[in-house]
Order: sequence, then C-alpha cells, then structure tokens
Amino acid sequence: MRRLVFVTQQVDPAHPALAATVPKLRALAARLDEVVVIADGAAPGALPENTRVHRFAARSRAGRGVRFEAALARELARRPRPVAVVAHMCPIYAVLAAPLARPLRIPVLLWFTHWRSSRTLRLAERLSNTVVSVDRRSFPLDSKKVRAIGHGIDLSEFPCRTEPPPHDDFRLVALGRYSRAKGLENVLRAVRAALDAGLDVRLETHGPALNADERAHRAELERLVAELDLAKRVRLGHAVLRSEVPKVLARADAFVNNMRGGATDKAVYEAAAACVPVVASNPVLDELLDGLDASLRFERERPDELAERIAALASLPPGARAALGRALRERVAERHSVERWADRLLETVRR
Repeated sequence: MRRLVFVTQQVDPAHPALAATVPKLRALAARLDEVVVIADGAAPGALPENTRVHRFAARSRAGRGVRFEAALARELARRPRPVAVVAHMCPIYAVLAAPLARPLRIPVLLWFTHWRSSRTLRLAERLSNTVVSVDRRSFPLDSKKVRAIGHGIDLSEFPCRTEPPPHDDFRLVALGRYSRAKGLENVLRAVRAALDAGLDVRLETHGPALNADERAHRAELERLVAELDLAKRVRLGHAVLRSEVPKVLARADAFVNNMRGGATDKAVYEAAAACVPVVASNPVLDELLDGLDASLRFERERPDELAERIAALASLPPGARAALGRALRERVAERHSVERWADRLLETVRR
C-alpha cells in the first residue's frame, strides 16, 4: 500500500486563489492507494474516496502548530509509512514536518513556485530532501535540490474554444490577485498606447484582493484608469468563481500577464490550455511562448513594447490566432498537465 501525506492551506474547488490544488490532489490519489491531506481548511466532498483529511485550523498560530504536528505524527506512525510528505507552497510546513519525518527516513518534498525568498524558505530548503517547482528558475534560491516538474494544469477544466469571440474589437483579459507583483499598471499604460496608435482594444481583469496592500493597489489602479481616460475601455473586475474562468477566457482574444520574474503564474498556463494566445513578460515563460509564429514576450517595464505585441496579435487573421492558441495548448498538455505533474512528483520520491 502506497501512502502520501500532502500538507496545504485549503482544499476548496471554489477558492479564489487556491482551487488549483484540488485537481493535483485528485491526480495523486489516482496513482496511490491513499493520500492523507493535512490542511487548514477543506470543503467536504472535494476529493476522491481514497483520501483522508485532517484539519488543523485553530484560533492561534500556536494552536494551529500543535494540531498540525499531532496530525502529522499520527500519520507517520501508521503502517505502512508514507512514501513522502509534500509541503505545498508554505515553507513552514516543511520546517515543521522535517524533524518528525526525516528521522523515519520519510522524504520531505517542498513544492514552491514564487519570486519571494525568506528566512523560512531558506530553512525549508535545507531541511527538505527535494524541492519541486515549475522550472528551476521559478524557485528563488540557487539549490541543487530543485526538480522542475511543470505546473500541473487540469486541461479538462479549460476546453479549447472552437469559435473566435463574436466581437469586432480586440479584447484582452488578465486574471489573478491584485498584487503589485502583477505589474498591471504597465498593462494599463500599454492599453492606452495601443488606443493612441489606433487599435480598438479593451481590457478586463478579474481577481481577489486578499489583504490590505492588494486592496490599496486595486484602488491605485482605479485612479490610474481615470487618469489615463480608460473608463470606457478597462474593467477592473472582482474575483470570479473557478467554474466561470473558462467563460471569461472564451470571450477574450488574448491573455496578458506582467508578473514579475521568478514565479510562473498558473493563469498563463490555464489561458494557454484554453487555446487563448498569451503575451507575457516573465522570462521563465520562454519554454511556453518562444518559437511560435508570433512574438509573445515583452520587457516588464516596457508598456510600449507590450502595446506593439498586442497590435501584432490583433493584426493576425482569426485563423492564425486560433492556430497559435492550439499550439500553446499542445505545449501545456505535453509539459504542464496535472497528470504529468503527479507522475514527475512521484518520480522524485523513487529516486
């Protein structure tokens, strides 16, 4: 019997930022006899029958830590022992798990893809057996432990559209949290530049503002929309349900992403999976976007260059844009599917 312990924040297919964890857990469960999930919170009925969930939510940080350690200790004591403990995105989970798991020769894997380093992350890297990430460059520390396993996109959630969007203007979409790391201010400036050059373009953005800084940044973007006279051209929307994302993507001609270098935004891969052409600035996306029949990357601080990329995409015939979208979906299927992600993660355990 092969068991795996997976530690994460939330297991909720409707969560505005963490819903993509659910298909990853389902893919792992399809390959193992049992997956034990230790999470701060979990929606009922989200996972297959061969999964068990321990919730460690508590009123205080100390209380959460005690409940986490108790749940993990119980699972490590059961036989057969787990093949690994996977700490998903939060480095503190690896730090807390390692003293219990590693003396039992149970490997600790840290899944992490983000641009921000921290003292906790550096400690987690030292204590983990292996670090898994989308790309070696999507982990912010130089480490020989890093294994690139792709992003883990559930292509069944993002069907390839069969018809071009039914409108005459050129419509862009951006998805994700209203974080300053998203570089949306330069996306707005690029839309203004494209309009000034004569392109009939519109932009809609959707995403949550999950903390005070993100709420403040959203307000700054609203002011910038007014300053640039884009009120009739830009819609700064709120978060949409994950089930609504395919509809949002289907009405767009292209997806735009200006995430800072390092972390690879999963929304880019989801748009590509839906056969929507993507234009993005992150250098780590070269393996997804380069070598196609269009220039799809731009310098992050160059809104003029982004405006040029948008205009070039808009000038393509609908059939050419559709072919570009299909090529992107093929790359996601080959390199970043959730099935491949699960296989590659389990391969690191067997090494």
